[in-house]
Amino acid sequence: MSTETVAVSIATDENGYMGRECPVQACLGYFKITPGTGLKGKRLPCHCPYCGHTQGHDHFHTREQIEYAKSVAFRQFSDRLTNELKKLEFDHKPRGMFGIGISMKVDPGQRPPIHHYRERQLETEVVCSSCTLRYAVYGVFAFCPDCGQHNSLQILDANLVIVGKLLDLAEAADRELANKLVENALEDCVSAFDGFGRELCRVYMAQNPTARLDRWTFQSLDAVRSNIQDLAGADLSALVPSSDWNAAVIGFQKRHLVAHKMGVVDQAYITKTGDTRYAVGRKVDISATEVRDLTRIIEVLADHIAKAVLPPP
Repeated sequence: MSTETVAVSIATDENGYMGRECPVQACLGYFKITPGTGLKGKRLPCHCPYCGHTQGHDHFHTREQIEYAKSVAFRQFSDRLTNELKKLEFDHKPRGMFGIGISMKVDPGQRPPIHHYRERQLETEVVCSSCTLRYAVYGVFAFCPDCGQHNSLQILDANLVIVGKLLDLAEAADRELANKLVENALEDCVSAFDGFGRELCRVYMAQNPTARLDRWTFQSLDAVRSNIQDLAGADLSALVPSSDWNAAVIGFQKRHLVAHKMGVVDQAYITKTGDTRYAVGRKVDISATEVRDLTRIIEVLADHIAKAVLPPP
């Protein structure tokens, strides 16, 4: 019994992306990649950006693409069958004393329909900082489909760049607006770190189902230090200069005052930071320089945390 192979090309969308879908039934995550970017070579694996599942690229076709390919293949088969049958057509004119003729005509009828589809719109476009693959995902955080590197540090860095832009705006604003912009920049800085940390916990728990990291908080450096110490045996405070660690603790606590106390100092702030420059009931000062230093320190701490929590690509 012979078989025939039908080649079906999958086109990219108007932005050069091709849809992909995780084959794991519990995930079925949809994402897009740009062919020609990223790693070069044959038979490279593909990584689901959501769950991290790794398999050959031929396992990541979307259901819509498969239905399209089936419909194209069925039409090609139908056309070939019709052409072969038409070769059997004949028309014998009437002959003899009875004038009997016989003929056969093939009516192809309506061709089988093609199952057309459109790639979906996604929320975030990313260029992998490691392999340069251009891909798009739902949400923000993801594994690179080519090299498997998680983009959490890359997304954190991008958010911290925006924090820097807020501080740049503050330099040209009047005092009242400048103070508000600096406060917003501090809150965004800590929020970006918190989002980064929570994503690392999600990834870790996906790889280690018995782990319970879902209650970790990344808005308190003391809590982060304790948790990382328990998980990886690393003391974050010893991985940066003590002056940087103390400055980061003060920055995080100032953010807490801004978010929950309208920036007014309480005894808890003084106890946790040892910062006696402010009396209870006074409004805390936040400078753009402090926030810029905090972004620098956060980048260093985040790199150490990622090494402790993320699986190697």
